[in-house]
Amino acid sequence: MPDSLDHAQRLLAQLRFPSGDPPPSGTLKNVAPAIWWLRMPLPFQLNHINLWMIEEADGWVIVDTGINMDETRQHWETIFARELRGKPVTKVVVTHMHPDHVGLAGWLCARWNAPLHMTLGDYMSAQAIRNGIVDQADTRGAHLLGNGVPADKVETFARHRGGYSKGVGPLPPSFDRLIHGHPLVMGGRRWQVIVGRGHAPEHASLWCPDLNVLISGDQVLPKISTNVGVWSNEPRADSLTWFLDGFARFRALPADALVLPSHGFPFVGLHTRLDQLVAHHDARLAEIAAATAARGEKGATAWEMVPVLFPRHLDNNQVVFAFAETLAHMHCLETRGYVERRTGSDGVHRFVIVKPMSAAAAPDDDTEVFDVV
Repeated sequence: MPDSLDHAQRLLAQLRFPSGDPPPSGTLKNVAPAIWWLRMPLPFQLNHINLWMIEEADGWVIVDTGINMDETRQHWETIFARELRGKPVTKVVVTHMHPDHVGLAGWLCARWNAPLHMTLGDYMSAQAIRNGIVDQADTRGAHLLGNGVPADKVETFARHRGGYSKGVGPLPPSFDRLIHGHPLVMGGRRWQVIVGRGHAPEHASLWCPDLNVLISGDQVLPKISTNVGVWSNEPRADSLTWFLDGFARFRALPADALVLPSHGFPFVGLHTRLDQLVAHHDARLAEIAAATAARGEKGATAWEMVPVLFPRHLDNNQVVFAFAETLAHMHCLETRGYVERRTGSDGVHRFVIVKPMSAAAAPDDDTEVFDVV
């Protein structure tokens, strides 16, 4: 463990963190012209989310909202009372559909009579999940059993399902769509929308060339690796490939951009961090390929490979995300031609190695703390 911790510290040392300590709850901290940092608590192992407010001549833009709980609303009311200098909230922008990002969107939009800005994929997905249109029990059960989850464990995943509607309040019935490459004006400046996939259907990061600032959301985090999973409503998704392919859009930005992530601290070192994340996933893919190869023609299910990627103890909530991420790695290996899917007479998908994968050096102890879905 000390060696791993030392390595993690060396990775962080390759980045620069110019903004100092986070602001106390209920306060704002200026991090760039007209851009303010605030933090809201989360009731999970990942115990905070960074949110952003952009000051305009006649109002404020909120970027991401926090989860739907009383404590978050209380902190927002403190900010409204003390920090807005008499100006209203004029826009609510949400990077993606996860509860810590969209949970209070409806409340904030109603509170200020402000429009919601999201991508179509994430707005519709949020509505569908919150209202029980997707992730039905039979679909979910078939997905889990088909990937080797024991029948007595399926209930663990069912218990997790209700968390989304608790963490996300009712959403506005209409929204303004964010589209990749199209500008959004905030604070009198044009911000380009950069859409990434894998972590969410259409995650919107926001790039301002005039300020050299990227609001990265969960697409690029400075310390932890973003959860990238496969879920029952899209059981053949190649989420990890989509996620990594999206890095090309961020590599086009300047290496010295100030990155404002949803978790951790604002940092400089975008290209370095992308390299670290690629190395992280290459190492995980090599680990799972080696473990699959060791099983020979018998092959391996995604469930059997969860302890390979996540050897530590996982609670019931964490195992849901760990399984989804393990399956994403299996699908990536399948796309790259290292494994082949073979479906048995029992309907279970097993993956068999068909091409050896060179071992990748483990790059880090990059703690995977799962974002809430």
